[in-house]
Amino acid sequence: MLLIDAVNIKKYFSDRLIFEFENLKVYSNERIGVVGANGEGKTTLLNVLSKKDEADEGVVKLYGNLEYITQLKKPEKKTISPEMASRFSVNETYLDTMSGGEKTRFKLALALEKNPPLIFADEPTSNVDIEGIELLQRMLDDYKGALIIISHDRAFLDNVCTKIIEIHNGKIKEYNGNYSQYKSQKKLETERQEFEYQKYIDEKKRLEGVVKDISRKSKTMRKTPKRMGNSEARLHKMGNQSAKASLEKIAKSTRARIEHLEAKEKPQNETHIKLDVGRVQNIYSKVIIEGRDINKNFEEKVIFNNADFQILNSSKVALLGPNGSGKSTLINMIINMESGIHVAKGAKIGYFSQEMSILDTDKTILENVICSSIYDETLARTLLSRLLFKGEDVYKKVNVLSGGERVKVSFAKILLEDINLLILDEPSNYMDIMSLEVIEDALREYDKTLLFTSHDRSLIGKVADHIMKIEDNKIKMFEGTYKEYLERENRKNPDKEDIKMKKAVLENRLSDIIGRLSIPSNKDNIKELDKEYNEVIREIKNLEI
Repeated sequence: MLLIDAVNIKKYFSDRLIFEFENLKVYSNERIGVVGANGEGKTTLLNVLSKKDEADEGVVKLYGNLEYITQLKKPEKKTISPEMASRFSVNETYLDTMSGGEKTRFKLALALEKNPPLIFADEPTSNVDIEGIELLQRMLDDYKGALIIISHDRAFLDNVCTKIIEIHNGKIKEYNGNYSQYKSQKKLETERQEFEYQKYIDEKKRLEGVVKDISRKSKTMRKTPKRMGNSEARLHKMGNQSAKASLEKIAKSTRARIEHLEAKEKPQNETHIKLDVGRVQNIYSKVIIEGRDINKNFEEKVIFNNADFQILNSSKVALLGPNGSGKSTLINMIINMESGIHVAKGAKIGYFSQEMSILDTDKTILENVICSSIYDETLARTLLSRLLFKGEDVYKKVNVLSGGERVKVSFAKILLEDINLLILDEPSNYMDIMSLEVIEDALREYDKTLLFTSHDRSLIGKVADHIMKIEDNKIKMFEGTYKEYLERENRKNPDKEDIKMKKAVLENRLSDIIGRLSIPSNKDNIKELDKEYNEVIREIKNLEI
């Protein structure tokens, strides 16, 4: 069923065209993720499609009711049913004192309780911990209506979406599939563009070579010999003129072919960023950060109780734990070297925090980054360009930048400083996916010690080689990737619902086998049925262990 029909849409901000498209349709059961760099107009698109804002040109038709979940706006209704409150692990009444994650879960519970045919959600995963994001995914899996979602969480987009809408340079393009499939299609598009561009350049060079060759031939045509008679000279001259005219005709035709070649744009190949960490002083200790018998509490709330941990040299450690478990508290304890914390001699810490401002707002982006950089301006400009500060953008004053843009500049500044221990507290917040993937690449290349917190499972999965989990006021260490960590946890704590479902399937299969053993048909092999019976019994027992 058609839910949205938008035709010939144009949207401006002052005299700047934000985006335009000819046609966009949304059908029931579609799960659409909207992606694009900060400032490209993702939220504006949702506002136009939901008719919260009018398009400057074109028509949007809505069929049916919708719910719109946003981070900033409070819900109109402040209560939900006890059932929904239980499912989403929130209070039945909305409170201003709720955390950002609790407020988002409440709004989603309220929207799903109404069961509309269409839900819009603008950054529903912001300020939500990993457990909360996974809960949102499960709840949305059960929802039967259509979704249009903006999110910077790539794993969330992979798990939820069946279509991606990309906004880029004022154009909107649709891709079937989840975020990873969208990235694969984008890669194929780029490869095709590179092929077509090279084909265009080769053909242009070939035709230009033909024109040059004709010009050379024309110039080298023999002049009339002096001893040649008048009639012979006239014939020779006429022959040359005819040949030259023929050559000029070919040249003109070739030049016309060059002019009519369909020009192909060169695809933008992003420059690879390689930090020369050889410039940075090495730390020779095996253990870079160590905590012994750490205790921390805020009034009655205990955060750490005799907790211990070690972070090894050159490891990339992701610090995990639900909201309020003490991740930021632990990082602050490390930065301030509180009692029980030891940091190796020679450590030069680069610390990134959402609350800490390290930028001079009266200076430009480039001035802020290079004033403490140990690298040359070329690398600084390259990194800024990859973070979507291109060309003259680097001369913008920091005081005119958005919050997300300041986060990116702060990260670039820290990454280029003289550091050998990098500590990042939620670097992925407020950052567009394109910039986040650049940061991901830079962190993968970084071969010094890294400690970071993040709710972005893709970032954790692609960067971390150690997992540090805060649990029950203790700190548990795991050597291995996030995928390996999850596999171990799943073996330790298998999903009860999944086990219940598998057991039900096996029991149904067992019932069928027993029935066929009791009254076998001519087609049944008693020996094979008996073997299958024993295998199913064994599988059921394994699930019960």
